[in-house]
Amino acid sequence: MADQPETPIRDLVNALQRRITGEVRFDLTTRLLYSTDASIYQIEPLGVVFPRSVDELSAIVELAAHHRVPILARGSGSSLAGQAIGNALIIDCSRHLNHEIEINPEQMIATVQPGVIMTRLNHLASQYGLQFGPDPASAERASMGGSLASNASGAHSIEYGMFVDNLLSAEVILADGSLARFGQVSLQEARRRAEMAPSFLEAGMYAAALHIRQGLAGSIRDNWPKTWRRVSGYNLNYLLPWSPSRPRRWNLDVDPQNGENASRRRVPYPPVRDSSINLAHLMAGSEGTLGVIRRATVRLVPKPRYTILGVLSFPSLSTACDAVPDLLERRPSAIELIPWSLIQLAHSIPSYARQVTFVDQLSTSGGHPAALLVVEFAGDDPENLKQQARNLRSDVLIAETVADQNRIWGVRKAGLGILLSRPGEPKPVAFIEDLTVPVEYLGRFVREMEKILDSYQAEGDFYGHASAGCLHVRPLLNIKTAKDIRKMHAIAADSVDLCLSLGGASTGEHGDGLARSEWIERAYGPEIVSAFRELKRAADPDGILNPGKILDSPPMNDNLRYGVEYHVRSWQPNLDFSKQAGFAGAVELCNGAGVCRKADGVMCPSFQATADEMHSTRGRANLLRAMLSGAFPDPDQAEEAVSQALGLCLACKGCKSECPSSVDMAKLKYEYLDHYYSNLSHRHHRRPLRDYLFSYIELIVRLGHHFAPLANVLLRSETLGIMGDRLIGLSRHRKLPALSGQSLSQMIAARRLDGVILHQTSAVTLIDTSEQCLFLSDPFTEYFQPEIGLAALEVLQRLGCRVFVLPVVGAGRTLISKGFIQPARRQATRLVQAVDRLDPGGKLPIIGVEPSEIYTLRDEYLDLLPDHQRSEQIARRAFMIDEYLVRPAKDNPPRILRIATSRPTRRRKVYLHGHCYQKTQPPAADGYPNGVAATAQMLESVGYEVSVIDSGCCGMAGAFGYEADHFDVSMKIGELALFPAVRSAIQEDGQALIAASGVSCQTQIEDGTGRKPLHPIMLL
Repeated sequence: MADQPETPIRDLVNALQRRITGEVRFDLTTRLLYSTDASIYQIEPLGVVFPRSVDELSAIVELAAHHRVPILARGSGSSLAGQAIGNALIIDCSRHLNHEIEINPEQMIATVQPGVIMTRLNHLASQYGLQFGPDPASAERASMGGSLASNASGAHSIEYGMFVDNLLSAEVILADGSLARFGQVSLQEARRRAEMAPSFLEAGMYAAALHIRQGLAGSIRDNWPKTWRRVSGYNLNYLLPWSPSRPRRWNLDVDPQNGENASRRRVPYPPVRDSSINLAHLMAGSEGTLGVIRRATVRLVPKPRYTILGVLSFPSLSTACDAVPDLLERRPSAIELIPWSLIQLAHSIPSYARQVTFVDQLSTSGGHPAALLVVEFAGDDPENLKQQARNLRSDVLIAETVADQNRIWGVRKAGLGILLSRPGEPKPVAFIEDLTVPVEYLGRFVREMEKILDSYQAEGDFYGHASAGCLHVRPLLNIKTAKDIRKMHAIAADSVDLCLSLGGASTGEHGDGLARSEWIERAYGPEIVSAFRELKRAADPDGILNPGKILDSPPMNDNLRYGVEYHVRSWQPNLDFSKQAGFAGAVELCNGAGVCRKADGVMCPSFQATADEMHSTRGRANLLRAMLSGAFPDPDQAEEAVSQALGLCLACKGCKSECPSSVDMAKLKYEYLDHYYSNLSHRHHRRPLRDYLFSYIELIVRLGHHFAPLANVLLRSETLGIMGDRLIGLSRHRKLPALSGQSLSQMIAARRLDGVILHQTSAVTLIDTSEQCLFLSDPFTEYFQPEIGLAALEVLQRLGCRVFVLPVVGAGRTLISKGFIQPARRQATRLVQAVDRLDPGGKLPIIGVEPSEIYTLRDEYLDLLPDHQRSEQIARRAFMIDEYLVRPAKDNPPRILRIATSRPTRRRKVYLHGHCYQKTQPPAADGYPNGVAATAQMLESVGYEVSVIDSGCCGMAGAFGYEADHFDVSMKIGELALFPAVRSAIQEDGQALIAASGVSCQTQIEDGTGRKPLHPIMLL
């Protein structure tokens, strides 16, 4: 084990390895991976352990207590205040403790392990028409244990309250490893447990809770924030039970603890019966400082049958907030504030650009509004909901369809990440991001906050849960400078004072952690803080549970990820990173929010398959940043860690499209590989032979296809497969594709296709009366599957299009993917020169059939070629064949309609899998479909019934799936969604066709399911 820890940690490590089967990792790489969360802080932990069962979780706590080693239970690490980092042994509950979900639909409850992701719980609950009420923006990757520990809420908190309001009971591992089951009990039972509980710590907690309830009720009522939306400190008011206010639409009228046949009665707020006490409520928002959650039982609520959104525009943030109290009188289920700055930034991120087109309608000739309010109505009558939305205002923009609503919610939930997509410094800093005031003071709060920011010459973004008076405020600061660090602390102090003066709370959602624990005594006064300490001493007398959070915390300016001591040493990159403020700036775009840990979409396939933090986009960015900033004492160790992390990166570009902060790990990988293997590096690393084989495949197969019969026998023989595995590192479980006896160029010459011109070297004569285009062949189309290229050319021929086949084969995709940047640049230069010779005016579209090649022209050429104007012109003219066909020529209808002269009476079903690069394409500037949408429209236009397979990356990714050390992961990725979907489609309809544009996708589907898919152009 690398980096062997010192005693007494070494004794704990040895004990853990004897007692549990889960991994025990104390190496530096793992410690760095877990040194950050979604906050602005960084603290290296002692080590990380991965329990495989809740019994192992208990054993870990017991052993840590015995050795007096601090512990920190962690889920997905999406906390924004630094709760999930610390100088402690981190217990990662997300990898293995994520499968147990017991739902009782009659009682409307669910029992979950701490690592269960909230979205997964909701998916299963939705089968019974139920859901978990709190819906934090991070629900797609947030664990239930972490959400409980931070008392998560979300946009619909005015209806469902916070996590604590939906928590019925919890199995809790106490600080000595003993187990307690906390639920609602009578005061008489609580007194009995205070005297006779099996565990000394459990008895002490009941005694402290009863003492606080009896002796401090008046002080709690006098000193508590005047808003129910509060996360700071411990939930002492639930012991009374009492709240200064209640969620505006709190309407729970079923108490599951009374059983399914209980009479319907309103659940009080807080949801504790009179003369009762529930210590589970103290766990919510305690940030793991009072105990470790082993299981939790939560209340489920009916899922609304229908929702509708009304979007209102306002000239300023404050006027939008002034309107909220009156809007609440209309009984909406949510009101969210979105600044126009967030909408503008979303346009630069492909996945989110597609989502903001709906609200772009609010743009007028007078400019954009400063702020939007998204008002949601929910219920059983869709027409009534629509009328409620219409009644908001005459100019309301209504989102009626589920798709339009999901687009708006998607942008809102990715708010922080989108704001952080700004390259360079300063950046929006999360340190006062959930100040909460009674909603009637919201407009005043915004105006006063703007004055505070103005007094420090700082700009800021405001967005969030307007209906609950909770706004995320992100001042733009450069906290790499001492000046702005001091400014951050001053702004925090002033804003907390403002919030408290309005009866608010210093945190209404994201918790205290390292960011706001400093303000607890200012918020509550010494008597309440003394009660907090009494509770903490009773639960954790040795102070081993997540120390330094809520109580006895360091100043908020300590432990910054980026502080005055932070410096990076990078190299001059070969790719252009100027738009990201350099290579280091591109790495630092990752803010740690962990959207890459979600279980669906394209990003991040290797994490979806392995559940390993190292193989998430966040993990890779963390290690790259650690390497650049000197966190590794040894450069060789740094390069080994980064190379291991990037080794499973499929370069699918999912992060570029779906990461709200626009982290482009594929581009970072290309640049790193180029540097790592470059002779200009201070150390020279030998490239694997297989890298040359795949990168220069066009040169190899150009010669080999002349001997196709013999070459195919050799390439596909079992003996050569074994040799390839041992000598080159190719998987023996893959069969290399068969070479065609004729290349595409030879086929074109032999068939003499009318209007298809080969080998022209002079400029094309432009003819206004006919369509003309350039055709880009690629190595796989040219030498392995020429029939696909031929089919495309025949379709273009039927359009009457004159097609000039480019003499250069391939855009250099295979070279780029392995980090051969200079050879790729030379290939790109040859291709651009060939284009210029044929089309010096830059008028003709460039058409292709392989997504990885065409989208290389659109994406990588912008960073690869020094002539940006030329590369941008090339990118604008590059189209997949389907994208070209669904577009019109001048004012005519789409080209595909000109060849789809008749539709078949029986529409044959096609299941379409999209290439990753197709899925990550932003909306086209001309408004026509592109990517997978273009393929589907092309096929539907000629009479097919198309079903797009809901899957992420296929797992092949060019050479990745052929490599022996990647084969298992490749197939596991395929099994996540794609293979099961294809098998299900075949079982449902044996005559159905499977289609995929990418040659890698076609190979992966055939290897994983036995069904050979067709390129969509073959279906025409």
